[in-house]
Amino acid sequence: MNMLTVAIQAGGESRRMGQDKALLPFLGQPLIARVAARMASIADEVIVTTNRPDAYAFLGLPLFADQRAGRGALGGLYTALQAARQPLVAVVACDMPFASPELLAFQARVLEAEAVDVVIPFVQGVDGGSGGYEPLHAVYRRETCLPAVEQALDSDQWKVIAWFSKVRVRALTEEECRVHDPGGLAFANVNTPQELSEAEQMARGEG
Repeated sequence: MNMLTVAIQAGGESRRMGQDKALLPFLGQPLIARVAARMASIADEVIVTTNRPDAYAFLGLPLFADQRAGRGALGGLYTALQAARQPLVAVVACDMPFASPELLAFQARVLEAEAVDVVIPFVQGVDGGSGGYEPLHAVYRRETCLPAVEQALDSDQWKVIAWFSKVRVRALTEEECRVHDPGGLAFANVNTPQELSEAEQMARGEG
């Protein structure tokens, strides 16, 4: 299999949490350290994109500041793709305590087997909502995605999927995801102290 970089996005201002949620304790370790440890089994390198490198130096991982400051999630994706040293790049959010290495490894295998550029889960909306992609639990082919993302930024696009029409995108169904994420928690993120507490309870149940 092609070599894989896992990029953990540690941007965002954590307004609802009131502090940097990546650094909040989760079962005795910073939340981002849990995510990094989960990814180690599948990654040839793990990197962190952050504009606060001093806060994350304790991880002992390569840290990269945004190349396009103030451009939100799309700018963060660009930074991850540019910084990665491997041909395949998995991107996950720092506030996903159950980000799934098994699912990401499956996504990387699909990307190679089907010769596509992006393998991304598509989650149906609740109660008839439109649903949407999960760009922060996706695998990207660096060679083809980096120039497409750069072009989107240069043309003042903001949506993280604005460039998808330029590449070959393979959406994973919820059924495909569930095989590798039976609990259905891979995309769950924590935005409030209550959500953090509930996630800890679930994580204790895993053990």
